[in-house]
Amino acid sequence: MTDTYTRLANGPLRAAVKALGLPNPVPLRRREDGDYLSEPVLVLGPGAAADAYAQLLLDNGFEVRRKPTSEKLSAILAFFDEATGPADLSETALEIGGALRGLTRCSRVVIFGRDAHISPERPEAMDPALNAVRNGVQGLMRSLAHEMRAGGTANGIVVSEDVPMDAPSAIAALWFLLSSRSAYVSGQPVHVTTADGAPVTAEAFAGQHLAGRIAVVTGAARGIGRAIASTLARDGARVIGVDVPQAGDALAETMNEVGGTAVQLDITAEDAGLAIARAVGAPIDILIHNAGITRDRMLANMDAARWDSVLAVNIESQLRMNAQLTEASAWGEAPRIVSLASTSGIAGNRRQTNYAASKAGVIGMVAASAAELSAQNGTINAVAPGFIETEMTAKMPALTRELARRVSSLQQGGLPVDVAETIAFLASDAAGGISGDTVRVCGQNMVGA
Repeated sequence: MTDTYTRLANGPLRAAVKALGLPNPVPLRRREDGDYLSEPVLVLGPGAAADAYAQLLLDNGFEVRRKPTSEKLSAILAFFDEATGPADLSETALEIGGALRGLTRCSRVVIFGRDAHISPERPEAMDPALNAVRNGVQGLMRSLAHEMRAGGTANGIVVSEDVPMDAPSAIAALWFLLSSRSAYVSGQPVHVTTADGAPVTAEAFAGQHLAGRIAVVTGAARGIGRAIASTLARDGARVIGVDVPQAGDALAETMNEVGGTAVQLDITAEDAGLAIARAVGAPIDILIHNAGITRDRMLANMDAARWDSVLAVNIESQLRMNAQLTEASAWGEAPRIVSLASTSGIAGNRRQTNYAASKAGVIGMVAASAAELSAQNGTINAVAPGFIETEMTAKMPALTRELARRVSSLQQGGLPVDVAETIAFLASDAAGGISGDTVRVCGQNMVGA
């Protein structure tokens, strides 16, 4: 779907848009434009973690500055991991503010902090001031994301108390958030909960970091599913695409394009998980639960068929497939499951009580399944898209569609590839320390959490 307004606002109507103070969305940098910007990265904050990451960036070919500079900057990294009370926010936060005007187009700010959710099993660590400052860092990050300009984003990397700040998955999250692959991710914390994960360099992360992995993608025939299949294949995975028989021609076309295998299957079938395992015929390393449907109607007018079908496809099928694949010992050595949630499951949406219930259910399933997957050396996470330019959103009323585009911090809709890039990151070996998390790909839409 072409965003005509963004094209005109960056072309013949540029001067008028500026003069009238209209939304001025900047075309986002995506992978075809290169993975990382070339300008220096400013690293702010005291302590060992800031020093370690400054050296890490140097070792990976980035130019680094440790003090504010008048140069153009590609990114700012700010460390609050040693903050113990609200007063500790001031110096680094104000240094960020002073450096923002030096950021180039499509720049990045990455805020590092510690997890505020301290375990009740450690009452001695339940320090109100400490919890206040750690939550405060997240508030700072989310608000800063709304203030970013020219296609820039601000996100956070939140590391659990007993995990090193430079754990492999924290470093992998940095490469993702610094890169063009995170173009439509903003205002989001990525939670690193364990020291698991394979170390990866910035260059390797930008390459075929899924090489040799077998990936199953449901709902792969078109739209976001097609983009997921293409992105996983690009990053080296062997893809098995699953979709209903009615989508057989489109599925075959997609799999031919990516060199994958097509499996025609209704995922609501009682034995869908076992059927997938038989079709793959090898350990499954990556499972992407993308298939989903909508049957929108006001709850007062909702019938059982609409309600039940949405829950059956969007959440019940995932629970059943996960259980069957586990019982059949069909997983590889370090399985990665990524489920498609939605911002509707976080914020709710008019006429979508059934859909929102199913997608909120996905978020709950992912959080509750992390421990089980950990026992199998695996992870499970969710990605929650916001307004993404697809065939479905193209059918929305024109005014509604235009409003949906402009109410995000990036003032535009995302593309299916934006969802796919986030999934490819979470499916990687390097993301082994991230599990039970939900990452929104919504341009920090202003509606909802």
